[in-house]
Amino acid sequence: MVALYGGYATPSETAGLGAVLALILIATIYGVWTPRDLSPILVATLRESTMLMFIIGMSLLYSYVMSYLHISQSAAQWIVDLQLSRWVLLAAILIFVVVLGFFLPPVSIILMTAPIILPPLKAAGFDLIWFGVIVTIVMEMGLIHPPVGLNLFVIKNIAPDVPLRDVIWGVLPFVGLMILAVVLLCMFPGIATWLADAVMGSR
Repeated sequence: MVALYGGYATPSETAGLGAVLALILIATIYGVWTPRDLSPILVATLRESTMLMFIIGMSLLYSYVMSYLHISQSAAQWIVDLQLSRWVLLAAILIFVVVLGFFLPPVSIILMTAPIILPPLKAAGFDLIWFGVIVTIVMEMGLIHPPVGLNLFVIKNIAPDVPLRDVIWGVLPFVGLMILAVVLLCMFPGIATWLADAVMGSR
């Protein structure tokens, strides 16, 4: 956390640093310093990392195809063209983002839809920093939302002895908490912007 928020490392570098520190902590606590002791840990890490890279790679390929065919952009433009009222427009966009989150990583969703949905949201009077907080929660919710949230299959692979049905039931409370968080942020927008206002000054 010091390296990340102190500006000494990027998020990716911080993840690598955290992995090294976690390995050192495990070695210290359990006394596993020899290559033979570390081998099961490293093999399991390699297996899980390979699985994650395959999932991320396929999702990026899928997002490229959707972007090339203008599927996501066309759907976003269709929602905007409906000329919905202020809050109905926001609800439609958030539902659309949740559905995209079933199949695509958050970065791809932002790159494909932001240029289309941000101008009408700004014209409707929504604070874009506030919307950024909202849409981040919603995109993460899409990653764990049944039936095809990407992270559901990540969890299933990490814990193969746990049935997928149990994984889905296990994440539902968190989906509910995220929905509650979105509702609270809509009712009390200051929750999302007070820190930015305190640091940067009132906008």
